[in-house]
Amino acid sequence: MDSTTAPHRIPPEMPQYGEENHIFELMQNMLEQLLIHQPEDPIPFMIQHLHKDNDNVPRIVILGPPASGKTTIAMWLCKHLNSSLLTLENLVLNEFSFTATKARRLYLQRKTIPSALLVQLIQERLAEEDCIKRGWILDGIPETREQALRIQTLGITPRHVIVLSAPDTVLIERNLGKRIDPQTGEIYHTTFDWPPESEIQNRLMVPEDISELETAQKLLEYHRNIVRVIPSYPKILKVISADQPCVDVFYQALTYVQSNHRTNAPFTPRVLLLGPVGSGKSLQAALLAQKYRLVNVCCGQLLKEAVADRTTFGELVQPFFEKEMAVPDGLLMKVLSQRLDQQDCIQKGWVLHGVPRDLDQAHLLKSLGYNPNRVFFLNVPFDSIMERLTLRRIDPVTGERYHLMYKPPPTMEIQARLLQNPKDAEEQVKLKMDLFYRNLADLEQLYGSAITVNGDQDPYTVFEYIESGIINPLPKKIP
Repeated sequence: MDSTTAPHRIPPEMPQYGEENHIFELMQNMLEQLLIHQPEDPIPFMIQHLHKDNDNVPRIVILGPPASGKTTIAMWLCKHLNSSLLTLENLVLNEFSFTATKARRLYLQRKTIPSALLVQLIQERLAEEDCIKRGWILDGIPETREQALRIQTLGITPRHVIVLSAPDTVLIERNLGKRIDPQTGEIYHTTFDWPPESEIQNRLMVPEDISELETAQKLLEYHRNIVRVIPSYPKILKVISADQPCVDVFYQALTYVQSNHRTNAPFTPRVLLLGPVGSGKSLQAALLAQKYRLVNVCCGQLLKEAVADRTTFGELVQPFFEKEMAVPDGLLMKVLSQRLDQQDCIQKGWVLHGVPRDLDQAHLLKSLGYNPNRVFFLNVPFDSIMERLTLRRIDPVTGERYHLMYKPPPTMEIQARLLQNPKDAEEQVKLKMDLFYRNLADLEQLYGSAITVNGDQDPYTVFEYIESGIINPLPKKIP
């Protein structure tokens, strides 16, 4: 065990790991196993796989540098999730494994265990009933990219990977104060976690290999390897700071492993953002597109581009722009369909905003087959919208944009020449907001599983709420 700052009292009980039967994940896992094992007769193979009934049990990998506390976190998670802990030590000391006998000699001689032998040990252990039925937590393995690839080749696929991180100076300090109880194996620390009982204090021993030089060498080796391991788990990995109380690290880890994050299943995000003018839809769409590589589809921007590029549809749209009239729904949908039918939208998914504005447009969108699988309503109070929009200004000389409250002009000279876009005038903003709220009830009824987000807060906080709504399953409606 490599933790030094953790108290040895288990934190309060928290909800157990979710056992929901997600059919999509079950099918994905089965497809992965078929592709990896390629059985001659797939039907019996799939029946045997289903009989295991283990697609929702914990399958967790915890990685981290020496003294990061990963073993303590792994042990606490095992207790809360009722899962089996796999460490290098208990793998090689398994008395019932012939493979472990060969590895044990190398381990006791403090020699490196070949990756092929280590992965074979893991495969044998994961085939045992407790790991199949209750799940497993792999502590500190894989250490290298070779190990990670060998594990993946055998079809061993974790659901969650946690990487603990802390500054090297903190880790070295932790290691120097580490002490071990030879009777119980418990780890203590001279500064952070000293036992109150004098009997325990007197028998504590200094572990081997914890000098500053030895720890620095281990850290160097860890950093060299971890950067090559991380790319093996692109969508299921979370980095957690270990430079905080161990209980806080544990709660963050537990929250993560209890989440059903976006998997490698064939789920293509089709996100719809709805909200009044000035609610921040464009910014949230840009953030989502950047992080998840979705196609950012802004209906108003599509129309402008069509006119600017003088496309066939653009020529039809232009007269409405010139007369400042609304583009007819039929023409609007043709422009939108042309974009959503492109290969990048089909493959990557999209985030759509600016449409639908009413129930008719929503029905048209649905009839054309563009059904979002995540819908968010950004809820922002009237006063906040007015403050955001009516105080916006632009400098006609430089083109710089200002806000009289959030980004005021630096000089009186600049302030004197600022102009307001007519669209930001109070009357125009009120008109658009009235139009949105007039159609809101119909849209909420149509999109019954939509998630309402408080948009009147820091934009990155709003993004976190939206992101959690995308990567987690939709809540089930209670009849």
